[in-house]
Amino acid sequence: MKNDFLKYQAQTSGHPLLLEIKKAKGTYVFDINDKKYLDFIAGVSANTLGHQPKPVVDAIKQQIDKYMHVMVYGEFVQGPQAALAKMLAQHLPETLNCTYLTNSGTEATEGALKLAKRATGRFEIIAAKNSYHGNTQGAMSVCGNEKQNSAFRPLIPGVSFIEFNNEEDLLKINHNTAGVILETIQGGAGFIMPKNDYLRKVLDRCNEVGALLILDEIQTGIGRTGSFYCFQQYNMIPHILITGKGLAGGMPIGAFISSRDLMSQFTENPKLGHITTFGGHPVIAAAALATLKTLFNSSLIKLTEKKEALIRKLLVHEEIVEIRGKGLMLALLMKNTELADHLILMGMKHGILLFWLLYEPRAVRITPPLTISEKEITTGCHLILEILNKA
Repeated sequence: MKNDFLKYQAQTSGHPLLLEIKKAKGTYVFDINDKKYLDFIAGVSANTLGHQPKPVVDAIKQQIDKYMHVMVYGEFVQGPQAALAKMLAQHLPETLNCTYLTNSGTEATEGALKLAKRATGRFEIIAAKNSYHGNTQGAMSVCGNEKQNSAFRPLIPGVSFIEFNNEEDLLKINHNTAGVILETIQGGAGFIMPKNDYLRKVLDRCNEVGALLILDEIQTGIGRTGSFYCFQQYNMIPHILITGKGLAGGMPIGAFISSRDLMSQFTENPKLGHITTFGGHPVIAAAALATLKTLFNSSLIKLTEKKEALIRKLLVHEEIVEIRGKGLMLALLMKNTELADHLILMGMKHGILLFWLLYEPRAVRITPPLTISEKEITTGCHLILEILNKA
């Protein structure tokens, strides 16, 4: 299996981890030798309810028995799509009442950028330095890391960058700006939190000049940071919300959400302003609906703060400079890059899965499933400390 993987699959780096997977269940992943690994990654924040969650698996099986793909998105009335869009609207502010379902977060980014341009009649987009919003060319255009982007230029024109949390830069948002796209918490940059009511101030500036604020909650949403979406903790409401990753409990999905008035811009001049074949696939929508029902009918979102506190209490070590992030979206900032690499690679040998962040080489990701128990957290943190003590 490993040989075929290396021979026939396109690779994203020269050094993949090459863990050969046999199965996964709950908070554990098992390799072909039946060695189990405590999962502190959750598919990079995607497995909200852990691996093979019964409500999601049952919903998938039930939907498959009814129908799978029947028509391109937006033509036929399909129950799972409509129910999912309705549930999202019921748990979001009144102005975020209309959802466009996509196959991934990066596709949702593309749709949100198009909507901002279409609704304002402008083309200039402002994004943040060291941001990450996806890897298609439009999404890359608003990712503020030139090391990643330089090999693929020219990208989409009309994009400029501001520094996250720098209030002086807000004056760059002007009457030529169609939209400002930000992560609620900067992910790839090292889990950088907004400070001093920054998001509210960005929103106020957008409203002042008639631009639209797009918040990327692909990673921060679906309960991971202690509320359904992270922006709900910051006394502001974006004009457009992007979501994905954990929304369907480990199945591929994305969505951008706005008001009915804004979203109607895609229906004329030209019609079919944004289209997709498989977006809102009924099986995926059923999985997402089951994921949300499970979250809303449990205390999992509320418990993320308690679990965060436990991790912060346990992971005190001289080699850990700080713990960044919120809820179960945390990053250990190590003293140097070598130590971060050592912890991740030795973690796999010791039966715990950790991972890197895109732009901050000293950071180690901790984003376990929301279903992780306090006992499993304690076990994982003790493994991390043991590795650091021997480093």
